[in-house]
Amino acid sequence: MKTFNDNAGRTWTVTVNVDAIKRVKSLLSVNLMDAVEGKLLERLVSDPVLLCDVIYAVCKSEADAKGVTDEDFGRAMAGDAIDLATTALLEELVDFFPLARRRLLRKALEKLRKLESMAMSAAEDRLDSPELERQMQDALNSLPSGIGGSSGSLPGSSA
Repeated sequence: MKTFNDNAGRTWTVTVNVDAIKRVKSLLSVNLMDAVEGKLLERLVSDPVLLCDVIYAVCKSEADAKGVTDEDFGRAMAGDAIDLATTALLEELVDFFPLARRRLLRKALEKLRKLESMAMSAAEDRLDSPELERQMQDALNSLPSGIGGSSGSLPGSSA
């Protein structure tokens, strides 16, 4: 069992078992068993709304006991809470499977995390690039005079 905290300070326990898999499939038409192929992992990581829906379905009995609706749960899921919930769900999902599939899924998850890290690093490099600064300055300089022109100053306030 893995746990995470939402933005309302509530602690949630994520347990992936047959009951949770059936509940997710019934409520969302998402088959967690498809994680073996890897595409579901990509979907969950790239779609935070789907991910939160899946986590809510997995934690539904706990949510019901706490009196937390789907909407309440969703309102408390943003930023780091989503990252923590993602980790909890994916690790639990990997641990659900027997050894051979678990190894395969762990490898897929590691590759996905590496790819995500590489993409973030490439995006940071691009944003830090002097070339991007030059392109932005060129775009500003190509605006008609008075909108940004060569002086780069904004028009005065009308107030």
